[in-house]
Amino acid sequence: MSELTLLRPWWLAALPLLIVLALWTWRRGADAGGWRQVMPAPMLRAMRALGHLRGETGRAGLSCLAAAALLALGLAGPAVPRTDAPVLAGNGAVLIAIDMSPSVATSPALADAQAAAAQILRAANGRAVGLILYSGEAYDVAAPTADPATLETQIAVLGPDTMPGQGSRPAAALALARQMLSDVADADLVLISDGGGFGAEAAAEAERLTGGGARLSLLTLSGAAGPPPASALEWDVFQSLTAVSVAAPARAPDPVLGRISSAASLSRDSALTALRFHDLGPLFAVLALFPVLALFRRPA
Repeated sequence: MSELTLLRPWWLAALPLLIVLALWTWRRGADAGGWRQVMPAPMLRAMRALGHLRGETGRAGLSCLAAAALLALGLAGPAVPRTDAPVLAGNGAVLIAIDMSPSVATSPALADAQAAAAQILRAANGRAVGLILYSGEAYDVAAPTADPATLETQIAVLGPDTMPGQGSRPAAALALARQMLSDVADADLVLISDGGGFGAEAAAEAERLTGGGARLSLLTLSGAAGPPPASALEWDVFQSLTAVSVAAPARAPDPVLGRISSAASLSRDSALTALRFHDLGPLFAVLALFPVLALFRRPA
């Protein structure tokens, strides 16, 4: 039950309304029918106490509300993963773009970038993965391949002398990624950077990339060597960029890994949900019958 998930969680929005109706029904008390309109409240209580006036106790309304609540829970789609679910490979491609500017390549941040890239290779599980390195220019190190294990060695040997030139131009990496992913239907770019060089040019390239249908994720590096980005404004533009689907520190990349994993890619196809989960919603629908059956009980 620790892996319980909701397939249609928006139905839970009905529960607060049902709770308010239940409280109102309880506070309203027994229903005296039309007598409530013509009798003062003290007289109604006296007539009930003497046994001359019988009204509904409100249980009928509460039973209906309880049944509605159970139906709402069932429609929310509580589900558990199927133990016999087929293993389906993801489709599309994932590109990793690693900032190899001197501020990263000569600092402990490079080890964080390598570790995060290695985790992306494992999370892709079935999706083709490619690699871009950039500093002052961007280079296509490996086109998306269905055997991402071949990239492990290339990532492991990255060092201060790997990239020629100086500077940091993420805009060049984004433009190159847009070209490489132009014909891919399900595409992700994971940008691993310390934020250096990210300004209006990079923001424009990111908008073009996502406008073509690709998704952009960001892994941020800390502990880079040298001075910080030229201005705080560059990093603000980087952080506020609406084109970024998800961002996380490179040392804690789980949000990004979940976004680009094959399971996340497949979950976007609703037709495959039944293959991956046992929907417990029908069970709640059956439980809703019990409050309804209480309405048919004959009074003593």
